[in-house]
Amino acid sequence: METLTTQGVEVNVETFYQPEYSHPQGQEFVFAYHIGINNRNSFTIQLLRRKWIITDSERGVRVVEGEGVVGRQPVLYAGDTYQYVSGCNLATPIGKMEGVYVFQNKATMKEFEVKVPVFKMEAPQILN
Repeated sequence: METLTTQGVEVNVETFYQPEYSHPQGQEFVFAYHIGINNRNSFTIQLLRRKWIITDSERGVRVVEGEGVVGRQPVLYAGDTYQYVSGCNLATPIGKMEGVYVFQNKATMKEFEVKVPVFKMEAPQILN
């Protein structure tokens, strides 16, 4: 599990290879990732946007940006945790993701960025 805290917001990421959805012969490797977001601040925040940088082992890079996460813009009160699961497909069995969330401090209405730790995606059979 990868963990990083930025501006009082802790982000934890754990990845899982999804062999039942992957097709190695067709160069498609599917991964799921579980993310936990913990608001360690004394104020309420809302996740507005996210930006992902997805890199495969052949240095193919994709940038994905959008509103919220998995169709939601969660509000986290002081001490709250929000968790979700999403996925990513790669053309190679090894890759990584990193990114940033844009939150809003609900007391001041100011936006701030929270880094998502770099996390690896590795198909297990490749590592043997």
